[in-house]
Amino acid sequence: MVANYKDEVAMNDAEFISAPALVLRSLARDPDRPAITTADGVGITAGEFAAATYRLAHELIARGVTRGTTVSLLTGNTPEALSARYAAGIAGARLVNLYDGMSTPVLAEIVTSVDTAVLLVDAERYAAAPELLALVDVPTVLTLGPGPEAVGEDVIAASVGRPAEPPAVRIGPEDDLGIRHTGGTTGIPKGILSLHGPYRRVFDVPFGPEGDAPRLLVATSLAHLAGVLSDLTLHHGGSVFIQRSFDPGEVLAAVERERITDLWVLPPLLYRLLDHPAITSTDLSSLQRILYGGCVASPTRVREALKVFGPILASGYGMSEAQNIAVLAPQEHDRVGHAGRISVGRPLPGVEVVIRAAGGSELPAGEQGEIHVRSRSLMAGYWKRPDLTAEVLRDGWLNTGDIGHLDQDGYLYLADRLTDKIIVVGGHVYPSEVEDLLLTHPAVAQCAVLGLRDAQQAEHVHAVVVPAPGRHPELDDVRAFVTAHKGRIYAPEALHLVSEIPLTSVGKPDKKRLRDALAG
Repeated sequence: MVANYKDEVAMNDAEFISAPALVLRSLARDPDRPAITTADGVGITAGEFAAATYRLAHELIARGVTRGTTVSLLTGNTPEALSARYAAGIAGARLVNLYDGMSTPVLAEIVTSVDTAVLLVDAERYAAAPELLALVDVPTVLTLGPGPEAVGEDVIAASVGRPAEPPAVRIGPEDDLGIRHTGGTTGIPKGILSLHGPYRRVFDVPFGPEGDAPRLLVATSLAHLAGVLSDLTLHHGGSVFIQRSFDPGEVLAAVERERITDLWVLPPLLYRLLDHPAITSTDLSSLQRILYGGCVASPTRVREALKVFGPILASGYGMSEAQNIAVLAPQEHDRVGHAGRISVGRPLPGVEVVIRAAGGSELPAGEQGEIHVRSRSLMAGYWKRPDLTAEVLRDGWLNTGDIGHLDQDGYLYLADRLTDKIIVVGGHVYPSEVEDLLLTHPAVAQCAVLGLRDAQQAEHVHAVVVPAPGRHPELDDVRAFVTAHKGRIYAPEALHLVSEIPLTSVGKPDKKRLRDALAG
């Protein structure tokens, strides 16, 4: 495992303040400011939230939680989930989120593999708890608020008499922060071990435009990047407005009603906003920044978004194994690379990016290959999997598994995931290239392209398409369109019309689910 922040003499245990402690300190310092608005419209002040979280931390400590204990969260988008995350962090626990959208057997494997000592469940997941608990043996199960007795005791009620002040637990930069799991679309997900030191650095860089305090709308899971952005927003004096899930109409209504300044979306969710009929009648003037990323974005749809929202889109490229890698500012969206792709930005300060051929040799600017990253923010390794860690972490460099290239000015461009590449007779196809082209076809509203193998294990390009209103695309027409623009090897051999593209729990196209459905 690589712990490449250790050379920072300034970040020693005596001086170190963890990110959860930093957020709570910021909240407690300004107790009367609005901090969180729940999905039901209930407002919580910074002081109320900080006090409740400190009490919860003391209660967890009294129940045996300490440095190195694993606390797993079976939670949704609730303030209780945020509070539990911070409370576990300042108690010294290693935190694990059990993502909504994963099957119960997969969640059970995760709970067991990470040595869960305490499982916390909120109201959004009470219904899912009994099925999970039947498959695992967790020493302590508690609810975050009143809940079914069969699930566990209400730990928030039990914490009412605890001190509303930080616990005396010293957290160091080398202590475990948590284990994040990959999306789970290719089998049992890998556990990515992160440490306090690298995550704490995220709070040392500027966050957002100068001016009024940010007002962040959380419409995607707090267990993913929306949680990180919530941490930063609360630390920098802002407010977080929580929605249970992403609904484009509700998002647009909330932007207008709450005067939202900041919004995070994955590209497929951005497209849903653009396609919603209320987009033209919604007051979007409060928006100062729309962050997007998480998967390859369509240049066609991004340019459409720039026309609708104005020059406020910022692209982020990162991954759980490396945190933030590159950022493309709003004024840089005219950078265009291979196949008309928009850049994902230049590497952040302290982040090195090189493009390598399959054999490991470094490629010059303009040539496409595997993206490798070196920084002080890399993961510590995959939980209990030194074999997998050794495959991707070598000599301080992380092989991201992504394909892309750098231009002469150091801007990075993504093509696709290496594992998504389709090997066909005559060459290989990156699905995102075909997807972006299909989105320019007048009969296509949304699409996903994937490879399926036949009985002889040969791969074939399949296109899954949501038709545009009133249109019914035909395979021959789609093949001719793709052949004319990209070439014969890119043309889909099969076309599947669907009402919607299924998404994973993090909002990416769920190609495993599509493959399973098509193979069946």
